[in-house]
Amino acid sequence: MFDSLSERLGKTIKNLRGQGRLTEDNIKDTMRDVRMALLEADVALPVVRDFVDRVKQRAVGQEVLTSLSPGQALIKIVNDELVSTMGEVNETLNLSAQPPAVILMAGLQGAGKTTTVAKLAKLLKDRHNKKVMVVSCDVYRPAAIKQLETLATQVGVEFFPSEKEQNPVDIANAAIDRARKQFQDVLLVDTAGRLHIDAEMMTEIQHIHSAINPVETLFVVDSMTGQDAANTARAFNESLELTGVVLTKTDGDARGGAALSIRQITGKPIKFLGAGEKVDALEPFYPDRLASRILGMGDVLSLIEETEQKIDKDKAAKLAKKVQKGKAFDFNDLKDQLEQMMNMGGLGGLMDKLPGMGQLPGNVKDKMNDKDVKRMIAVIQSMTLKERAFPDIIKGSRKRRIAQGAGVQVQDVNRLIKQQMQMSKMMKKFAKGGMAKMMKMMKGKMPTGMGF
Repeated sequence: MFDSLSERLGKTIKNLRGQGRLTEDNIKDTMRDVRMALLEADVALPVVRDFVDRVKQRAVGQEVLTSLSPGQALIKIVNDELVSTMGEVNETLNLSAQPPAVILMAGLQGAGKTTTVAKLAKLLKDRHNKKVMVVSCDVYRPAAIKQLETLATQVGVEFFPSEKEQNPVDIANAAIDRARKQFQDVLLVDTAGRLHIDAEMMTEIQHIHSAINPVETLFVVDSMTGQDAANTARAFNESLELTGVVLTKTDGDARGGAALSIRQITGKPIKFLGAGEKVDALEPFYPDRLASRILGMGDVLSLIEETEQKIDKDKAAKLAKKVQKGKAFDFNDLKDQLEQMMNMGGLGGLMDKLPGMGQLPGNVKDKMNDKDVKRMIAVIQSMTLKERAFPDIIKGSRKRRIAQGAGVQVQDVNRLIKQQMQMSKMMKKFAKGGMAKMMKMMKGKMPTGMGF
């Protein structure tokens, strides 16, 4: 997300850093670049105009022109205004109502609404310790009801059954009654989507909304539709009082125009971002963190939170103990590390949140991809248990068998063995208290891909 915008703004910022002072002329040139970058990112034109005007107004003031480092001062203004455009702070769900807190999910067909219901249910259960029930009022697509039932089982929440012959309002009311009797904390109500906004659809969801009086009404929209995402959200908000927006498919959106347009066009906050098909691929939306990522400054806070949630602490503790005892770092350990990295969104997900990664040359970024990681895992899976535990026994014939089993070349197996040996040496230095020495050696060096 924001790849093209980050790249364009990164070049503009780089040009500014060396400026001894800023004049109205070079601020004007800079804002022209910023304007073009935002338009290319598919940000709505009124939002672009307002953003550029606000930055320009602040930039020609004393705040920048009298600064000792005017380039950095202007970058701070751009960062502040990005945050302001997207909504200042993370706005959480209102779950303080008398249980069950009812959350109504609305959106067009194909936006990922049903999957988002399951993702949100999992997030509320795992991170907020809530008892959650889900129900589908989509009587037009029996497959959607079945899909939600399957997903509910997968994430471990209660599913309220419904049938295509039933009335959507009756389904919602019956689900609330069941949720109340079962002392559920939250009820998520999935509604029917359409391929476009129509009067019949709006009337039905208005009836459901009036009948159940939800504490939250979330509009689920595909971020890849760019400006259309913001316009669709506005149309829904005019017929249905929304409390927030969930942007889906952000992993496939290189522009990010929707994220920058929605708040200003609808007046409603983006509350969550969906990135990927996995049921845990839903994150709270933090405007300040996203602005930092857009400007290539990373998002370390989100990375730390993700590590806390997704790293297997038992495995990490066992590895630490193993290393302290001076035992070798074998292929089982390497496989665990690679799999945990994939759980955190892979190399792309990590790179997006690390400061300075946005400034890496394109050829370096291209070398760092998840296909390589998956191939490395496949090579390890092609080994016997004994080979994984004792890498030294992997010689000629074993290498050929492993390569054939993983569908790679023997050179690839050799490369992975070399990488495992290097990591094992590194772990031994950790065990001997060589952390400070290692950090000194690694200072200033950037990764250049997996080598596959």
